[in-house]
Amino acid sequence: MGIVPNDRLGKIDFYESHTTVWAAALATIGLTAPTVAALTNATTNARKAYGDHLAAQQAAKAATLAYYDKVRLMHNAPGFGADMIQTIKTFAQTTNNPNVYVLAQIPAPSVGGVTPPPGTPLDFTVGLLQNGALELKWKCNNPTGTAGTIYEVKRQIGGGAFTFIGATGIKTFTDDTIPAGSSPCTYQVTAVRSTARGNPAQFTVNFGIGGGGMVIASVMGGTGADVKMAA
Repeated sequence: MGIVPNDRLGKIDFYESHTTVWAAALATIGLTAPTVAALTNATTNARKAYGDHLAAQQAAKAATLAYYDKVRLMHNAPGFGADMIQTIKTFAQTTNNPNVYVLAQIPAPSVGGVTPPPGTPLDFTVGLLQNGALELKWKCNNPTGTAGTIYEVKRQIGGGAFTFIGATGIKTFTDDTIPAGSSPCTYQVTAVRSTARGNPAQFTVNFGIGGGGMVIASVMGGTGADVKMAA
């Protein structure tokens, strides 16, 4: 550990406390009066500079607060900047005159675009699982930047009406509620996002009997659907 402190204020304190002692013992500690006097003067100057530093800090703090307050007043005070800008916008809207923004040199409000509806499911793959359920998979090109799309699945047996059988948030669905002897089965898959609906896609599955029981005899693409059987 050194004799003199490392921090600036500590150095000032050290020399202030030692120059007086050294001046009183010049002959016995090997120092001279002129050198101690010069150090004493330098210490006095350092102490004064520290005081000026503190005063400048306080002045800077006060000036900063005044600066912040003046900017706040300029922008937020009643009738000033922000209120004037709002008045210009209101005037432009009530007069239905977009040139007001040009004259005021402020940007006109952006007009939000309408997000396109979800895409149409395509590239279906149909597979028959060991338990007799039908596994449906597909692709769907939805608009960039959208999220929360779900897929509504309806089924038509024979020539009956389409019946809702479920929904999924991923591009796959397992139909394990196919009644025995149902053929053909037509599926309709529609992408839905909030109140926006995409165009539905349909495909039809025909079943037959094979060596191991029920098999997929054929798959036909309908509206918007290209279909293949799973390997």
